[in-house]
Amino acid sequence: MAGMDYRGTDQRHALAPHDAAEFARSLFEASGLWQGQRPVPLLTLDPRASLAERRESFRGVYDAIVDRIGEPTLYGGSAHGPNIRWRDAGRVLLLSGDRHQVQLSLHDTEALEDQERRTFAWGGAWSADEPHDFEYLPYSWQLDRGGPGERPLEPPGGRRATSLEHFERALSLLLSAWVEQLSVQVGWDWASFCVTSGADRGRQLLVSYSLEDGLHVSIDDRDGEDTAERALLMTSRGWQSRDRGWWQADFPDPDRADAALLARLALTELSARGTRSPDQLRARDVSCKDRGEMWLPGLGIRH
Repeated sequence: MAGMDYRGTDQRHALAPHDAAEFARSLFEASGLWQGQRPVPLLTLDPRASLAERRESFRGVYDAIVDRIGEPTLYGGSAHGPNIRWRDAGRVLLLSGDRHQVQLSLHDTEALEDQERRTFAWGGAWSADEPHDFEYLPYSWQLDRGGPGERPLEPPGGRRATSLEHFERALSLLLSAWVEQLSVQVGWDWASFCVTSGADRGRQLLVSYSLEDGLHVSIDDRDGEDTAERALLMTSRGWQSRDRGWWQADFPDPDRADAALLARLALTELSARGTRSPDQLRARDVSCKDRGEMWLPGLGIRH
């Protein structure tokens, strides 16, 4: 790999993990002449693959790169693939993906982040009747665990949902991204957040994911009656079981359809308890195993 020039190539085949890691090292140590060059594909993906298949395809390349150049400054991903950054004030080495491939590129930090801030600030739906663009955000989640490099002075931007249906789609996309991307970057660590609503103050809806447990959602229903009629109502909405007053549903080996089912269940429950607008919702206690700081700019609600 040493000495090979990838600029201007149209590489259609995956690089072996060792070669991808060596190329990442060469970019990581390269001069500013590499900034702004066309991204180089490292791994080709089948757009029809399951989230687990995409996850495992990416794992070997990611592990090899981290072994060669160290942990990233910012973990993360978008609705289409990983978005991982080795960053300082001058440049960003970006490992990113879409439905077809994973690629590596080098960017001027200010130019890249200015462009992303504009996307967050000016894109999206301005009303419930317009189409949302959560699929096209630069990243839907980011995690800073104090790794090498320099974090941005400002937290990432965010996209607000303009309807509950848009929030449902944003939640589904975020959870699909976690299923595909999270465990590759943080191993067996869980990620979770609570959703609260101004229409039903004090109640929490908990959402979490880990490779070991899959997707989980639960709602605090300790003030609800423990009756057969109540159980029939809750199971009709999609809840699976009740434990110490919390109704819950689990998807141990999730794919996109399961992420969509969880999002539909959450929206159904929030709506049934009086929520009428995403402006009433807030994400709280966003965490990845209580280590570092996690942001969810693609969730569509305040946090």
